[in-house]
Amino acid sequence: MSSECNVPGGLSEAIPADEEVQKLCDQVKADLEEKVGKKYDEYKAIKVSSQVVAGINYFVKINVGGSNFIHVRIFKPLPHTEGAPELHGYQLDKTEDDPIEYF
Repeated sequence: MSSECNVPGGLSEAIPADEEVQKLCDQVKADLEEKVGKKYDEYKAIKVSSQVVAGINYFVKINVGGSNFIHVRIFKPLPHTEGAPELHGYQLDKTEDDPIEYF
């Protein structure tokens, strides 16, 4: 995933999600499903924006079936911390055309 941001701490432009982003999303899927009280049979990362902080925030648009989308925010700590990615937020009832914005 190489989405560059020109403003430190700002959100990068949305780009197509790759295999690395899908793996991050898969790592937080169970936590998301528990929080929303719903299981997702379809769960495919479509687009991603990132924000460099003390680690990286990934803002991901995920297709959860048909024309149903959600946005998730995943925090990936700096490598030296050896911390696992964490779900830090989500937005339900999104469309394919909804922009990915900070939340």
